[in-house]
Amino acid sequence: MSPYSVCHITSVHPAFDVRIFHKECTSVARAGYKTVLIATDCEACIKSGVFIKSVSHRRGGRVKRIFLTAWRVYRKGVAENADLYHFHDPELLPFGFLLKVRGKKVIYDAHENVPEDILAKDWIPRPFRRLISSLVKFLENWIAKRLDCVVAATPSIYNRFKVQNCNVVNVNNYPIIGELLFNGNNNSITSNSICYVGAIDEYRGIREMVAAVYKSGMILLLAGDFSPKALRDEIVKIEGWHHVKEFGRVSRREVAQIFRESIAGLVIFHPGPNHTDSQPNKLFEYMSANLPIIASNFPLWKEIIEGNQCGICVDPLNLEEISNAIKWIHENPTKAAEMGKNGYRAVVDKYNWDFESKKLLNLYSHLLFTDCSI
Repeated sequence: MSPYSVCHITSVHPAFDVRIFHKECTSVARAGYKTVLIATDCEACIKSGVFIKSVSHRRGGRVKRIFLTAWRVYRKGVAENADLYHFHDPELLPFGFLLKVRGKKVIYDAHENVPEDILAKDWIPRPFRRLISSLVKFLENWIAKRLDCVVAATPSIYNRFKVQNCNVVNVNNYPIIGELLFNGNNNSITSNSICYVGAIDEYRGIREMVAAVYKSGMILLLAGDFSPKALRDEIVKIEGWHHVKEFGRVSRREVAQIFRESIAGLVIFHPGPNHTDSQPNKLFEYMSANLPIIASNFPLWKEIIEGNQCGICVDPLNLEEISNAIKWIHENPTKAAEMGKNGYRAVVDKYNWDFESKKLLNLYSHLLFTDCSI
């Protein structure tokens, strides 16, 4: 058992977020650290060795969350008096800096390229997006340089902070081997269903997914939350919605069941800086479940998918290409199954959390057991 304690903090993500809880916190607790996770509106409990503590989030929109909720999770974190703090949201950056001023070891986990993400936020008036993006970029860079380390979820985020002379480690959001294999294998060769599991919005291609499955005569197994919630009211009215089986937010076991009932997984995000350079978690989760992938033809994604011969890349704005790819998967079950096996092998060989967790634990050990920068 390590003599050190670690506190993960989030004001945005759910307590059982896949990256934060299932991968990072669980791995850290298993390594022997006392591990606390502070999140909002969850039940206080101990799960997988992680002490989960809740802060009430009073409804009131983004402004209240950014300021009031962030302050409350920070105060809860301070009360833990942990040796190392690991926070996961950009609105917690000022509080991460305050923790550093208090003499704590502090890590910022950068899940997204936040400045680029702001440029695509519909809730920010378009004329102000570039200005807000620049201000956030300046603040993020300034604070990140003063923390002990930035943990980057993708190579592109790693490169961004590296050129700012930050201490940074790339811990990719790769899947846990075997987690999403239902009863050890995929038995969906004769299915007529395609799946998408994750956040649902315009930029992640919800309209194209519904239209493409309708055009191909297939069924879309759709799991996740709509953002904004009002978008769902629009989508249920479009042609093809009757080809959608909607699940809402699901457990990890339910995700495995959906994968088992599908012949392929969709990841047809629209072009944009925060998408073309990203590595969507769901892409690798499909691979880990023996599912072939139909994905956007971004260069990085093509390198992964075509390089491992585990799916088909399409223009995410071309309905004909998406529909034809779905039909091909359905009409060529033997070749599609081979793609799924190729993807699974690639996960076992290189795209898995076992490798990434070692990077995280090495970082913790270096920061806590030595008194020098990485």
